[in-house]
Amino acid sequence: MRLLIKNGQIITHEQSYFADVLCEDGVITQINDHIPDENVTEVIDAQGMLIMPGGIDPHTHMQLPFMGTVAIDDFESGTKAALAGGTTMIIDFVIPNPQQNLLEAYHQWRGWAEKATCDYSFHVAITWWDDSVSRDMQTLVEKHGVNSFKHFMAYKNAIMATDDMMIASFSRCIELGAIPTVHAENGELVYHLQQSLLERNITGPEAHPLSRPPIVESEAANRAISIADTLGSPLYLVHVSASQTLDAIRYATENGQRVFGECLAAHLTIDDSVYQDKNWLHAAAHVMSPPFRPKNHQQALWNGLKSGALQTTATDHCAFCAEQKSMGKNDFTNIPNGVSSVEERLMVLWNNGVNTGQLTMNEFVAVTSTNAAKIFNIYPRKGAIQINADADLVIWDPKATKVLSVINQHSKVDFNIYEGMTMTGIPAYTIAAGEVAYQRGEVLVKVGKGKYINRPPYASYYQTIEQSHQRKVAKAVKRDQ
Repeated sequence: MRLLIKNGQIITHEQSYFADVLCEDGVITQINDHIPDENVTEVIDAQGMLIMPGGIDPHTHMQLPFMGTVAIDDFESGTKAALAGGTTMIIDFVIPNPQQNLLEAYHQWRGWAEKATCDYSFHVAITWWDDSVSRDMQTLVEKHGVNSFKHFMAYKNAIMATDDMMIASFSRCIELGAIPTVHAENGELVYHLQQSLLERNITGPEAHPLSRPPIVESEAANRAISIADTLGSPLYLVHVSASQTLDAIRYATENGQRVFGECLAAHLTIDDSVYQDKNWLHAAAHVMSPPFRPKNHQQALWNGLKSGALQTTATDHCAFCAEQKSMGKNDFTNIPNGVSSVEERLMVLWNNGVNTGQLTMNEFVAVTSTNAAKIFNIYPRKGAIQINADADLVIWDPKATKVLSVINQHSKVDFNIYEGMTMTGIPAYTIAAGEVAYQRGEVLVKVGKGKYINRPPYASYYQTIEQSHQRKVAKAVKRDQ
């Protein structure tokens, strides 16, 4: 397969220039002016359009068993939706049940993902702890290309990671060259607030944000940051939604810590008024954790992206239909948490970020693709337009428009949180492994075309920080003596 893209403007995280791009056998082989179209399989004229690295969504949940049901998008429908939105790789989550063997869960998810139409990788959650978990973490890093482990500080009596579990796991991450990631919400506080609301007979979706105010996020974030700082570990905070959490990240980074922050396209554009809708299903369709926040938090998140305090954007795509949401009709704590967004992310960020001046085009590429590739150690294979990089590209039409709706989406879910919003700037083509996977409304790629992507450990970096941490400890001991 030899695909030539001509006459477009290339946009990377640091450059903008005009050139043709030749893709051969799944990788980029030439970037130059006026590449001849001899012996090519297909030519795309990108006149008036932009050529950017395909999006990387570092936070999705396809086919997730959760809260008594299973997310409606499997790895086929979910990755088709991703491609339709210009995303060419997802990093999903293996979430073992407490006491379930990590390797068993990992292979279970790998089996489900064989239907994926775009490339994928996995974070693995730490939902319990003993010596076998520690051993399995090593096997996952060394033999299965996993370099990140997730910790849910929420969901008491289910998958919540306690402080002692995080200390053990963060320490193991340092030894293995992996990065710990955290869902920061104080699970004990959430549980207490939920019970208090139910006792007062506040049972609808309007109770959801009341049970998870910004303080429960920022407290957990501060705690995770403190644990990471004490141990000498970097940290990746998923779906930052509150301005107070941003303050914690800024304080940590200004004092020399490596703390990375992710925010969601949905949190940047939708506020907590959705939970007051008189239509129960409409309000319940927006139940996710952390919940949507008051409007002032949205601008704080945009400022975080502009300042570099937040490095990545994601979706936390975890779709549940009306029937599933109705499981919590009489008790909001039983409403499955999650919304869809993997198809809309790039369009929402372009329309509300680039078109409004909140982001430059180069910053858009950084926060939708390149930064995730760098943080999770797959750059420049992914997130780059350069020779020998994977030919994962999106050809973007900055003037075309699209009305987002459940009618034209590729997700299986029966609701669209962006319903009726008009986007200016949409993907015209998505190129995956050098082939046209999506073209103007139609997903063309075959089921199972996606590849599992190994992510190597951060060996040299971790050796450096471990040595630095040991020196700090030695100095402290000597001082105390």
